[in-house]
Amino acid sequence: MGLGFVIGVFGFLILFHAAYATIQYRGLLKITEEEFSGPPMNVVVELFLGLVLCMWAALTVPGKFLSIQPHSEENRIVSLPANLDFMIFNHRGKIFPAEMDVKLRH
Repeated sequence: MGLGFVIGVFGFLILFHAAYATIQYRGLLKITEEEFSGPPMNVVVELFLGLVLCMWAALTVPGKFLSIQPHSEENRIVSLPANLDFMIFNHRGKIFPAEMDVKLRH
């Protein structure tokens, strides 16, 4: 387990605690017969902190982003599938011109 995974778990626990604190706060308001106008400020701070930690972990745990090389041989279709019954050429894309004058910038 890396540091990013631990931070993600910690962020999830913070989000869970913020939800539990909000439920407790609503229960307290029902007992005191007050109107719910919004969560307390400490719950909002917990939500923001948990969100930031979970987003950071989600971006760092999977690994490095790799660029896609457009001219790589790994991206090419080498052969057609064995069963051609599932290849559909009659679709909405036929209204577009076959050749477009779009050039990719390198």
